[in-house]
Amino acid sequence: MKAHFTWIAVAAIGLLGLTACQQSKFTVEGTIEGAQDSILYFENVSLEGLVTLDSVKLSSEGTFSFSQERPEAPEFYILRIADQIINVSIDSTETVTIHAQWPNIGSDYEVSGSDNCSRIRELALKQQELQRRFVALQYDRSMPRVASRDSLDHMLQAYKNDLIYNYIYKQPEQASSYFALFQAIGPWLIFDPRSNPDDVKAFAAVATSWDTFYPGALRGQNLHNIAIEGMNNTRIVAARQAQTIDQSKIVESGVLEISLADNHGQQQTLTSLRGKVVLLDFHSFTLKDSPQRILMLRDLYNKYHVQGLEIYQVSLDTDEHFWRQMTQHLPWISVRDAEGENVVRYNVQSVPEFFLIDRNNQLQKRSSQMKDLEAEIRSLL
Repeated sequence: MKAHFTWIAVAAIGLLGLTACQQSKFTVEGTIEGAQDSILYFENVSLEGLVTLDSVKLSSEGTFSFSQERPEAPEFYILRIADQIINVSIDSTETVTIHAQWPNIGSDYEVSGSDNCSRIRELALKQQELQRRFVALQYDRSMPRVASRDSLDHMLQAYKNDLIYNYIYKQPEQASSYFALFQAIGPWLIFDPRSNPDDVKAFAAVATSWDTFYPGALRGQNLHNIAIEGMNNTRIVAARQAQTIDQSKIVESGVLEISLADNHGQQQTLTSLRGKVVLLDFHSFTLKDSPQRILMLRDLYNKYHVQGLEIYQVSLDTDEHFWRQMTQHLPWISVRDAEGENVVRYNVQSVPEFFLIDRNNQLQKRSSQMKDLEAEIRSLL
């Protein structure tokens, strides 16, 4: 599963958030003083990168006006001269007006026409101040390195708390909250939704709101994927920290026992499959590539089940109802490990992951040791 993080790199200075409105078009207009003969670009910050939509060479008056088709869900844009960027936002209004001063248009500007735009401006200015303080502290040679590191950590945590409680949790459905999630210091994102449990919750809060307010929106789906990936990662880490290998779980055959209830309520043990070649598969149905992976497993199962292949699939999905829906028509053994206990014992670093077990219940190989899964299965049958 891949989720986009790079699109917001320019957010260290700012960007434009857009929400749906009744009109078919929106307009961003205004003046930029002191920038005569400069080229002002209007660009879409898409999930795939920057896309230039329009541009204008500014006159001595510095006036500009850009109009574009209204997107169906919140979308993001920037106004840019060279490396200076202005934050603007469209909410329920048709027009946003900007008045700025060159050469510091990224901070020296006023905006009207949208509350959401005002919040994004607040966030951009806060981020710029954080960046300034961060750099100043890093280069403060009078402070010991350890004290400097502690101060940086406290500064960053205080900033994140401000964003979480005053913006993200307060109005998670707003484009400004989406913007806040992707703020950065230089090339580093302030929030870490891949491994920090609190940051994952912030992403999940916005993802849930966007799923509700903008169903089917690509940005909402991207947030959802990021949150799910983070949940899986943090659960694996937490389980690994909390668990050690219980020697009683290791049977004489050398395979680590797994005993979980399947999607029909029946207890399924891994060692009961002795006599068959077993593909032990750790999976999550929330992964972006899950449908393709399931089709691949179906193909293997249909080809080799009659020859003695069985699939024992361990799902890490937290939503039991969702898991039951996704597995109700699968022909192999489907169990769910909601606590992630077994990923620790099998040293699963990420999903999907799979292992091959021979007919004697001997663990043979894991995915990283196999170039051709189908050939490996045939060699064990």
